[in-house]
Amino acid sequence: MKKDYKGKIELIENIALDTYKMVILSDLRWANPAQFISILCGNKTMRRPFSISDFEKKEKESLTTILFKLKGEGTSYLKNLKKGDEIDFLAPLGNGFKIENKKSLLIGAGIGIAPMLFLKKELNEKNIENFLISGFKNENEIIKGSDKTVIGGSVMDNIEELIKEKNIELIYACGPKVVLKMVDELSTKLNTPSQLALEKVMACSIGVCRGCVIKLIRNNKIQNYSVCKDGPVFFGGEIIWE
Repeated sequence: MKKDYKGKIELIENIALDTYKMVILSDLRWANPAQFISILCGNKTMRRPFSISDFEKKEKESLTTILFKLKGEGTSYLKNLKKGDEIDFLAPLGNGFKIENKKSLLIGAGIGIAPMLFLKKELNEKNIENFLISGFKNENEIIKGSDKTVIGGSVMDNIEELIKEKNIELIYACGPKVVLKMVDELSTKLNTPSQLALEKVMACSIGVCRGCVIKLIRNNKIQNYSVCKDGPVFFGGEIIWE
């Protein structure tokens, strides 16, 4: 159940071009891959959502790691914080990936690699075979942790061959809409199930404002769902791409 937490910054560092890693110490007790936190950024009215890229539970406290790319006033505020500064956030938010004991391909495009790093860690701990491929525009933007990194081209290049070569049984992905749509189409073509973590601009992060609504087809009915509350993870084949 989500709640408001007060945490302290344990670490903040620049890890790639305009990209930062922040580690928050708090009493958050659990989190799953693809869930996110929503941070109060100074005097800004609306909180900013960030995928959890790692979570380490300790005896009475925990360390929650997020990655963020500079985009506006909210992320600029976070960049200027220091170790020891207090931070206010809602967590854990959204529904995470459904982990299955299947040979898995993980696809992370750009900052979409964040939840995939958390997922890879969980799969490794459960001894589930997996392969993480990520894609970045140039070498300066690379975030480490993948088994294979594509620079400049599309992360989807030669993915079909990779899936067949490694006998992949399940695909997890996070990234821009164009990438997720391609993953969805390919998983349908190959009859390989997929779980897609959508990136969407969110205002409230709790399903109230309805600003991140998408259309899904479930039980032969097309209905509206909020990415923040009902997602961000949805199954391949159910998203109406617009």
